[in-house]
This record gives sequence, C-alpha cells and structure tokens, in this order.
Amino acid sequence: MKKQHLFLVLFIAISFGGCKKSAQRAFYPPVDEYINITLVSYNALQAPGGWAYVNGGLKGIIVYARGGNEFVAFDRNCTVEEENSCGKASVASDNITIECSCDGSTYNIFDGSVTNGPAELPLKGYNVSFNSSNSTIRIYS
Repeated sequence: MKKQHLFLVLFIAISFGGCKKSAQRAFYPPVDEYINITLVSYNALQAPGGWAYVNGGLKGIIVYARGGNEFVAFDRNCTVEEENSCGKASVASDNITIECSCDGSTYNIFDGSVTNGPAELPLKGYNVSFNSSNSTIRIYS
C-alpha cells in the first residue's frame, strides 16, 4: 500500500508541480505580399530606420528598414492573449519601439522582441526578401 501512495504523490507532484501556463501562438494566416518601395506610400522604407504599415497577416504588418537593403516585418497583432488581442500594435513616436495600447507592452522595432511586458512572446515575424533590380520587398510566411 505504501508503494501505491508514494506513486500517487510522485504522479501529482510531477503533473502539477511544474505547471506554468505557457504562451502559445494564435493562428496567423499565410502571408505573401509584395510592395514596391518606390511608391509614395512606402517611400520611408528607402532610408534606414524607415517603416511602413502593410496589409496582410492577422492585423496588418509593420515593415522596418534596418539599412543596407535589409528589412524586417512583424504582424501588428499584440502578443498578450493573441487570440483575443484587443488592439493593433503600432510604431511609437520614438520610431524605435512598437507598442500595444491595450496592454502597455512594447517591442523592439529592430527584432520584434519584448522590451516591456506583460507580453512574453515577441511579435510574430515574417520572412522578408528584397529584389534590388525592381525595388520590391516580398513578405511571406
């Protein structure tokens, strides 16, 4: 009887002792967007530090020009409770931070990492390629 009791205690300790709610990603639709940075609406992407909002993804996409024809793209969906996120992430007035107005989380525009919680997950990033011959950025998942 003691072995059964010990087994039960160990089972409960292992099952519940290390439980922590893990953050999981929401479903993000497939993305395959092309933008031409010579168009007026994407002109800011021609200079390092420039950014633009693009349609696509779950709540839209932020594209950021790192410089040297290198770009990054992140979904605008806030990452606290992604499935029920109350708002869109937006570029802050400092132009180096992305913020979520509904929960106060902030993210680094350079890599999408969390700079201030309660968010634990970085922004959802997308693959980006640049075709210099026609000044076109492809954003895809």
